[in-house]
Amino acid sequence: MSLTDDDVLAAGPGAGPSRTGPVPDGEPLLEVQDLRVRFSRAGRHVHAVNGLSYRLAPGRMLAIIGESGSGKSVSSRALMGLLPSTAAVTGSARFAGTELVGMPEAQMRRRRGADIAMVFQDPARSLNPTMRIGTQVVEAVRAHSDMDRHAARRRAVELLSLVRLPVPEQRFAEYPHQLSGGMRQRVMIAIALAGEPRLLIADEATTALDVTTQAQIMELLVELQHRLGMAVIMISHDLGLAASYAQDVLVMYAGRGVEHASAETLFSHVRMPYTRALLGAIPLLERESHALLPVVPGQPPDLSALPAGCPFAPRCEYSDEQCGENPPFAEQEPGHRWACWHPVPDPAPRGERS
Repeated sequence: MSLTDDDVLAAGPGAGPSRTGPVPDGEPLLEVQDLRVRFSRAGRHVHAVNGLSYRLAPGRMLAIIGESGSGKSVSSRALMGLLPSTAAVTGSARFAGTELVGMPEAQMRRRRGADIAMVFQDPARSLNPTMRIGTQVVEAVRAHSDMDRHAARRRAVELLSLVRLPVPEQRFAEYPHQLSGGMRQRVMIAIALAGEPRLLIADEATTALDVTTQAQIMELLVELQHRLGMAVIMISHDLGLAASYAQDVLVMYAGRGVEHASAETLFSHVRMPYTRALLGAIPLLERESHALLPVVPGQPPDLSALPAGCPFAPRCEYSDEQCGENPPFAEQEPGHRWACWHPVPDPAPRGERS
């Protein structure tokens, strides 16, 4: 069974009244401005997201990359309203003109899946091991539509086919432990697509998979992005995936954005020393055998006691007294933003770029 674009949209309005309206031409689907997330416990305050700003256009794929603890996942969970009660979220996150920060839980619950859906890192933990695969997909379909059980079952099989799960009718009756890791991740993507979201967040969705399966899942996400017209946020440590599949890249460090541009511009004209350090830490086949693996020097900062000035300064070879003042995250060149007083010299002057 295969689906056309009309088939994909045939399930009707899904959550109906909970959906946002159309996005005017030229306007972003998602606009995040000065987003901050602070966790407080026993008098200790952790600034997990510290003034994050970016825009995402409809139908684009944005890769958010950075080390563990840089705020990638927390910022995306804040958009979904999935943070615990110990989190204080401020700033703005407007989805198709509707403010998400501070939205009542009842309203946010209706928008999850209908407007924004999320695929998590470990499908083995996300899927219920005691329920058949088909039952879990049907449950997601019925949560976003008024279909009866028989129609929802047909729709669930269509979704499993859409994500290229082999023999979907057979897999429908199986349990998660009977599927491979890649198959389980495809099921999670099918569940995320049940409400026909306009934005799909893939939070380290390929980290636990082997390289071949990882590439298959990413190619599937790109195909679905184009077929369904979704925007995608890909959260990853893997700069290779970002360079291969994303149109735009946002690099995060210590809870804030430090470099943002199109993938082509960012990887060919790196300006932020932290981005260059991440690229330098990628293992390469041409390195001598038994050579030490390259690493980003130093340690990430303590988010409960951020240093004054640029948070990357203690690890940066270019730092000086000026770095005692926090650099603004601003557009320094057309379409290219970074936060650094001493950017990496550009090997190709603007007039000579290809």
